Amino acid sequence: MSNTSNFRKAISDAKGQALVGPNVIANALPFVGGGLILTAAGTFGGLNVLGANPSLFMTTFFVALVAEIALFFVARGIALKGNNGVALPLLATYSLLSGYTLSGLVSVALQSSGVGIQGVGFAALACGITFIAARPIGSNLSEEDGMALTKTVQLGILALLVVIVGQFALSFFGVYAPNFLEIAISAIGVILFVGAAVVDFFVLPRTYRDDQAIPAALSMYLTYINLFVFILRLLIAINGRD
Repeated sequence: MSNTSNFRKAISDAKGQALVGPNVIANALPFVGGGLILTAAGTFGGLNVLGANPSLFMTTFFVALVAEIALFFVARGIALKGNNGVALPLLATYSLLSGYTLSGLVSVALQSSGVGIQGVGFAALACGITFIAARPIGSNLSEEDGMALTKTVQLGILALLVVIVGQFALSFFGVYAPNFLEIAISAIGVILFVGAAVVDFFVLPRTYRDDQAIPAALSMYLTYINLFVFILRLLIAINGRD
């Protein structure tokens, strides 16, 4: 959920603007692909650590999470200044850490007989198909429709963030959402980030120039990762935890 502040900033910048970067999406896609490959590598590494030493994983998970959040803001700020030579290694590290922090959820999915490796693959494939379908829709939205959808998705994601933070806080006291509520939250998350994928293709060309592909790629990457997380959560909730 760390893309919320970036999402709001992009929406604000895009309002009432004509296209400033008509080719920024095409320029950003290779960086998105590279980031996802590194994320997969980070997840694989995290799964290995989790299997070999669970206590070490829990310690390193929180360290990685804090570092990931910090790197997001640092890397984005540097990328916006055009210093790609510094931004790229930071974004590569961010992608690896993102994969590492995802490995706990992926491990739960792999251990579920109703999800397994096929469910993880389905979630990744569904994200890719969503982005392919979202591109022509978002690129052809009118200004009025695009801003209406953008504001709706923005408010929805903010509300979802509050719920997720509440869930996380309650889990420390051993209070967990009933399964039907987890299914509802995950399904809403999927819908919102499908909407966010469409919004990306409307907002980003109005926010970033063609030479600002890295910050645009970061926004798309975060939408993809969050969509993946909520699809996987939904599959786990529907099938139950074994």
